[in-house]
Amino acid sequence: MKPEVTFASACTSLETILGGATRARILASQRLKTLRDGFRSNSFPGVSLQRIVKGLDARTRDDGFHVLHDWDGKADKLNEDTIPVEVANYAMEHCGAGPSEKTVLAILLDYYLFYVLALLALRAWDEGDANDNLDRVSRLLLELQGPSGSGQKFVDDAETLILVAIAHFEPDVRAYDRLLEKVNALDEAHRTNLALAHAAILASHLRFGFEATYGRDILEMRKDNAPDYPWLLTALGTLMESYARMAENGVHGDARDRIVEGLLNGLTPDPRAFVGTPPASLAAFEEQRSRFCELFQKHRPGLLEELERHRPSEEAYSPVSFFFNFPHNLLKGVVIDALLRGEPWKLSLNDLLTGIPRGGTESESRVSLATTMMGYARKSPDRIRGRLVPVIVYDPRAGRRAFTDTMRRLGEPLT
Repeated sequence: MKPEVTFASACTSLETILGGATRARILASQRLKTLRDGFRSNSFPGVSLQRIVKGLDARTRDDGFHVLHDWDGKADKLNEDTIPVEVANYAMEHCGAGPSEKTVLAILLDYYLFYVLALLALRAWDEGDANDNLDRVSRLLLELQGPSGSGQKFVDDAETLILVAIAHFEPDVRAYDRLLEKVNALDEAHRTNLALAHAAILASHLRFGFEATYGRDILEMRKDNAPDYPWLLTALGTLMESYARMAENGVHGDARDRIVEGLLNGLTPDPRAFVGTPPASLAAFEEQRSRFCELFQKHRPGLLEELERHRPSEEAYSPVSFFFNFPHNLLKGVVIDALLRGEPWKLSLNDLLTGIPRGGTESESRVSLATTMMGYARKSPDRIRGRLVPVIVYDPRAGRRAFTDTMRRLGEPLT
């Protein structure tokens, strides 16, 4: 009888696959169809991930998360194929044989392995120290996106990987509350990493919903996104604590700018939920919200000045100008574009969640990727409230409107 798959044993196996020439050997005999079939069976020439994937996936489903399968909102059920298989099917229809086929296969294999790591990241609390385990997953991500792979970037760290893994709808909404309890037990560094990514992701998701899904009805948005508000409060609270420490210790530079940007971005969808009258979804988190308000009030004059420096403009990329529905769909779009072009993107999801450092070629690349994704979304809009709506938008004018409204509300007396 084979031993149970553990977090440690899965990491060891994946380190072997990611760190050497294994991926090159897998791809040497593959075509699009055989690689797609390998995704379905979790087996490739000389390599089987079936036990690892099935073992990790079973435990993650027990926790309430279906990481590998997207939710079909129209059919109200999970899709039959996994997300990597769906993308491979798309590639089979749209990416024919040619000089770029090797690159297409390499990107697809890395995308499949990315989702194996997503399962692994959610098992970080199974054994040992969760902080150390997340660091190990981050190192595996570094290997995945390193010189032995396709060159396609996905995310920067295990914390963001978790957020992509849990992004789509889950029937068991309490699963998010259970995971939040685990997240709150992480150390400051990991909570801050997660907060920076999640404040931006939730802000973009809620800004999109406010405009497109809820017709600018804030009460409807609050009601329909009740599980998101405790997570957003946790992210904002973590960032506010970090800002307070930096302000008191005279810390400046990019690290502080990212915290300020994260606070601004996280507050843009619904600032009064956190510094005004809270929604019902935050009733059980009043102590946490009061602490946020206390620190915000204490540092408000200086913080508002720093927030002003992050006003969206046409000259530089700003995440406040970026609206999308779900991060896993955004990342899927980035991967599909790379497959169609036969060239990997060197920017990660995290690069789209910040405008720092400002200006320069990096900012131009972010604008280019965001507008490319918006172009696809415009060609294939979703029907929402009877209208065809692109689910990815980069619009500096809308970003400035959100910024102006947020700054006005943050300047009002706290209630």
